Amino acid sequence: MAHFQLEAELQDVMKLDSVPARGPIPRWQRKTADQRNRKVSIDASVIWSPQNIRKKVFSQSGTPSKSMLKKTDVLTPKKTPKKAPAKGTTNGSASPTKDVKNQGDRFIPNRALMDLDLSHFKVTHDEDQDEENIEENEDEGDNYKRAISERLNMAQQKDCKILAFKQQVPKAEEGFYNRNKVLYSSSKNAPSKTKGTRSIPQTAERILDAPELLDDFYLTLVDWSSQNILAVALRQAVYLWNANSKEIDHLLTLPGEDEYVSSVSWISEGNILAVGNSSGQVQLWDVETSKCLRNMEGHSGRVGALDWNYYIVTSGAGTGQIHHHDVRVADHHVATLENHTQQVCGLEWSPDGSYLASGGNDNVLNVWDASTSTGMAPLHSLTHHQAAVKAVSWCPWQTHLLSSGGGTADRMLRFWAVNTGTCLKTVDTGSQVSSILWSKEYREIISGHGFSQNQLTIWKYPSMDRVTNLKGHTNRVLTMCLSPDGETVASAAGDETLRFWHCFAQDTKKKTAKSVAAGEKKPRSLIAGKIR
Repeated sequence: MAHFQLEAELQDVMKLDSVPARGPIPRWQRKTADQRNRKVSIDASVIWSPQNIRKKVFSQSGTPSKSMLKKTDVLTPKKTPKKAPAKGTTNGSASPTKDVKNQGDRFIPNRALMDLDLSHFKVTHDEDQDEENIEENEDEGDNYKRAISERLNMAQQKDCKILAFKQQVPKAEEGFYNRNKVLYSSSKNAPSKTKGTRSIPQTAERILDAPELLDDFYLTLVDWSSQNILAVALRQAVYLWNANSKEIDHLLTLPGEDEYVSSVSWISEGNILAVGNSSGQVQLWDVETSKCLRNMEGHSGRVGALDWNYYIVTSGAGTGQIHHHDVRVADHHVATLENHTQQVCGLEWSPDGSYLASGGNDNVLNVWDASTSTGMAPLHSLTHHQAAVKAVSWCPWQTHLLSSGGGTADRMLRFWAVNTGTCLKTVDTGSQVSSILWSKEYREIISGHGFSQNQLTIWKYPSMDRVTNLKGHTNRVLTMCLSPDGETVASAAGDETLRFWHCFAQDTKKKTAKSVAAGEKKPRSLIAGKIR
């Protein structure tokens, strides 16, 4: 137990910010108390001041001065004593004061002269003051000690700073991404040998001109069919680009000069194209015969978003209304969903057809159940975004996972669990989000952006680490669509170009296995009847 007590005493002594709790009173404090009781004269205090001690004890050559040696009664004998000192005496004499000259053969300074603590105390305390001033000086001494303690233990202070710059570090430009972030964010426990990441081409593999492509954020002007045909709306006309043969066919042109195509969407089989226009109509076109099968009216504003759910085509208009059209029956309008106060710009059914996600210019994201009829409220009305919600996309491998993106004032990617209506994750992209696509091959998503970078960004999910940025467009990306094999992304931008990015190259072995499995599954079809 003794060594534990010794360690505790040593720790108390080594503390710089407090007086030791145990132990004798320091010698300099005892001397100060004795001097107060004896009322030492001013001359004595002057003699014992550090300045006079330094001047009188040591000369310029570093040796004690003779005047100071006399005052301190410490002398060096001129001759070595002939006889050895007797017991009980200092230099062999009967008493230590009889022979001052023979006190020793070396210089032994007075202990008080070498007491640095006492010297420092006398420098900071003036002994000419009365008792009240002495008490004030004691308080100043405590403040001095406290200040020293704070400087020595500044690492323990909350608001201390070792270095501080007069000017703050300049902020990075909007949309800046540090490519070396992975060097600092990698795990220490990660294995030394890691698989190399796949190579993603940084340039588009193909660029097509799209003259008169409307630079309107709220429209959906391109869509890719399951038969590998890309539909593109160029103001009044719709063109079809065959990705297999690379041929371009003209499908339709609206008759009115002020009319324009505002949205396009393919049915799952890829043979029927739904076309929405600025007059509020939804037309169904057979691409094989290039004939209009049906013209469905009902909206009083332009149709900016379309999507299919088996035999139901859903349209969102500029008035904020959403209509369900049953293409099997003559009376096609079967339901109206009303919860948006401004135009609907994002619309997508979940892969299993259970939920419908709609985003509007009122900054609201609504999730509707498939059984929702006219007049019923949405399953969830989410108001977290601070700008228009155009980008909505469902996860292909998780039924209840929905992603959404906000416009310029928001710039956030959000992920939702629609069964509970909770936000699972939020990511600040730094740019306007116009569209989102989920990869079929990798646990990744790709987002299209407008101001300020006009880029496409690939993200890992669920970590949301940025994989790469794909740049090339000189204006904001308006919309994107994925090829039927899931490897290529087509992006349409305000610079009137279509760019094709080979982002999600598949493994050959996995691709063969998937093609075999896909042949066993039946695609979505018009189960209950034909289009009338």
